[in-house]
Parts: sequence; C-alpha cells; structure tokens
Amino acid sequence: MDQKEIPKNLRDDNLSEETKTLISSLRSDIDTQGNKLYNYQGCWYYSATLQGVLNFQGNFKPQDSDIVIASFPKSGATWLKALTVSLLERSKHRSPDDHPLLSQNPHALVQSLEANLYLSSQTPDLVTKLSSSPRLFSAHMPLLTLQETLKDSPCKIVYLCRNVKDALVSRWFFRCSYLKKEVERHVLEAMFESFCSGVSFYGPFWDQVSSYWSGSLEDPDHILFLRYEEMKEDPYAQLKRLAEFLSCPISEEEEHSGIVEEILELCSLRSLSSLEINKTGKTSNGVDYKFFFRKGEVGDSKNYLTPEMEDKIDKIVQEKLEGTGLNF
Repeated sequence: MDQKEIPKNLRDDNLSEETKTLISSLRSDIDTQGNKLYNYQGCWYYSATLQGVLNFQGNFKPQDSDIVIASFPKSGATWLKALTVSLLERSKHRSPDDHPLLSQNPHALVQSLEANLYLSSQTPDLVTKLSSSPRLFSAHMPLLTLQETLKDSPCKIVYLCRNVKDALVSRWFFRCSYLKKEVERHVLEAMFESFCSGVSFYGPFWDQVSSYWSGSLEDPDHILFLRYEEMKEDPYAQLKRLAEFLSCPISEEEEHSGIVEEILELCSLRSLSSLEINKTGKTSNGVDYKFFFRKGEVGDSKNYLTPEMEDKIDKIVQEKLEGTGLNF
C-alpha cells in the first residue's frame, strides 16, 4: 500500500536521521501482518510512532496541572476523552449549543502525545494546539516510558483498561476501516497471533496494563485505574469517581440539577456518532472520525473469536498477570 494512504503515525517515510540511528540499534521483529516493529523500553512500536515517543521524552515540559489519559489501543479512550472534557468544561458550557464536543472530535480536544503532537516535531506549539486548562493529553505508552518524562511532576494519569478480547476485535474493525479493506477473517487471525506472541503495536498488553495497575496502587493520588466494563455497568458512579480524582468533584447541587445525566448523554456513543463533525471529519493523521464509533459493547468479541482463541488469550493473560492482583 502507498505510504500516503497509511495514517502518519504508522508510516516510515518521515523519520529523522536521529531516529533512524537509534532504531538501527534496537531489537526489531515483524508482526504477523508483515509490519516491522521496534522494541523500546519493553514496548513495540512502528518507527514513526517511536519517533513521536522519543520527541516527547526529549522535549516535553510537564505542568503541575496536566492530565494524561492513557490506554491500550481501542479500549474506550474516545469515550473517556469526551467524559473528561465534559467534566472539566461543565461550568463554562451548560448551554447545549456551545459545547466543544459539538464541533470537535474528542481526539482533537485531547491529542496524543506520541501519535500526534510530537509525531513529527520536537517542539510542537502546545499553546496554539491546546485550548483547555488544565492541559489534556493522551498516550498509549507504558507507564515507565511516560513517567520517565513526567518524573516528579504532580500531574495526573487516568488509565482505562478494557477486556483485551473486545479491544482486539475493535482494533480489527478499526484497522480494516482506515486501510479501506474488507473486514476479513485472516486479518483477525493474524492480529490474534501477534497479540499472543506479545509482538504487536504497543504490546505486550500484559506488561502495559500491569504497569498502570501497579502504579495506581502505589500512587493512587496521581494514577487512576478505570475499567471499561465498570464504566459501562455504572457510568454514573464511575463519572463521579473520575471527577473526584481530577479534583473537580460533582456537588450535590449539580447532581440534583441533572448534570451527570447530561454529561453521560452528550458523551454517549449514540450522541457523539450522530454529530456532523464525527461523520465527516478526520484526525490529523488522516483517519476518519467515524471509524472511532462502532459498538462499544462489552463481550462483543464472542461473536468473532472462536472458543479456542478466547481460551488461549485468557490463559496467556492469566499467566502473565499472576501475582499482580489484577484479574479479567
């Protein structure tokens, strides 16, 4: 496929000489779809995204009030970004007509550190690109890589964890969509094998999720660990929990006024997917916003993975996470 048809963060035609020199010394592998990955600080990246990671690590200057939304790909970050924006902006945008989510996609309001902002620049203009205060960012990097740059900053990290079987199936549909390919079974099977081997984009999953889980136990004031399934089951309680963590708690008066229900409705998949911006817009990497809205259901992977595939994933994840206290 022509490089220009691939999202910018997956391409390898715009690498700096510095990046090329570094990746030449890194362990590399080929995933089951034939794409070259490089292992940096225990995580697998395509070369362009790795350049974004390096640019971020070498140049980002954290502010004390920064908030980072982290997740493994296709774990519900679109929803969490929308909820976070709505919580922080609620005092400014009670009118339904001027809310930022009505004219901008959540990924434009909360941009990725490594896949957008620092992808092709060591010094992006964060003042122009970020309109919110506190500043909101997102990342798929493991905690170690993120914290190396944040160091002793008191900024807050919200990690969203989703059952990886559902995330895998969601990623399959998403990949086929942005590559403009038919949703073919052999692609899912290849992605499944890559996942199980650990050699997949942002993998291994178990290393990433356990790093944020441990971090949340060690430093609960600065790292919040959310589960997608719990958010779906009781979004009201989880939204209040998120608000407390972000130091913008929902008051009794706000609860009585229906603000929680308003936020949940505005940020629902049905509501967001119906907006014109999300039907016709694209990310800065050229991916249609509409591809970020599919089902968002819990357990949908059962409709696509065989029982054998499910069992294999369950056994691998259980083995890798043994002793962490984290269960699926």
